[in-house]
Amino acid sequence: MRIGADIHAFMGRLGYDFTRPELLIRALTHGSIASATRPDNQRLEFLGDRVLGLVMAEALFTADRQATEGQLAPRYNALVRGETCADIAREIGLGDVMKLGRSEMMSGGRRKEAMLADAMEAVLAAIYLDAGYETARQVILRLWASRMDSIDNDPRDAKTALQEWAQAQGMPPPNYEQTGRSGPDHAPVFEITARLSDGNHAVAKGAGTKRSIEQAAAQALLDQLEAR
Repeated sequence: MRIGADIHAFMGRLGYDFTRPELLIRALTHGSIASATRPDNQRLEFLGDRVLGLVMAEALFTADRQATEGQLAPRYNALVRGETCADIAREIGLGDVMKLGRSEMMSGGRRKEAMLADAMEAVLAAIYLDAGYETARQVILRLWASRMDSIDNDPRDAKTALQEWAQAQGMPPPNYEQTGRSGPDHAPVFEITARLSDGNHAVAKGAGTKRSIEQAAAQALLDQLEAR
């Protein structure tokens, strides 16, 4: 199968050359451009999620033999969640080679967090099918290395940590309100306010998904509470 220079460049960034590049093409194909002869990446995403999960679980289990299940679980969740997969996809320029329909291209699909995360998992499945588990494991460990090295002992996401803090104080869960939005539809900038029932609140603003800005607002409020 002949592939373009952009795909060759992506394989270089990925650090793996496909024997069957058609697997990679399928992993990069979103449903918005799929057809009967051009299947989308959803099945590969399903498999890739499981491959990633096994690699991360095995790596964490081996790295810290004294850790309890309660300590391993949040570390695992931090490494396999969609935000992490999307961040790694951005680092290797996956969005640049995704195969999208015109509507998704026009709406900024190459930057959408969920689509990047799904495609990243699909690419991992494609590597697994092309070369087996050990090769897929090596690629995953290399791409995730910096995050595994820096993961702390309590890597709960900020929203979870803030909710647990509020619960410990006898408060209801925090509220997240969109208090502003600017920029074009394909690249919106959100302003989110995280607020506790006692009036404490913090604001975060930035590009990306609303969920990621909610996380930033939660972290800002946690930092504010810890500084008191």
